[in-house]
Amino acid sequence: MRDFYCSRATLLGEYIIDTGATVRATAKVFKISKSTVHKDVTVRLKFEEPDLYLKVKKVLDKNKQERHIRGGLATKEKYQKLT
Repeated sequence: MRDFYCSRATLLGEYIIDTGATVRATAKVFKISKSTVHKDVTVRLKFEEPDLYLKVKKVLDKNKQERHIRGGLATKEKYQKLT
């Protein structure tokens, strides 16, 4: 069972690096919860594949810095549809 979680963490990490996807987008693609994705790529991946973890961390940090911009754009789009 442990191998399943490790391989899933690796798969999720590679997907995030390849696409630059957010945790939420990755969860939607793999049909699992956001908390599962987050735990896999921050906790499990750190011990199983440290090099991959560091790459994923860079992408997640970039996404975190940009999230206020995405939120503003989503709000703008929402109100443009109403008018």
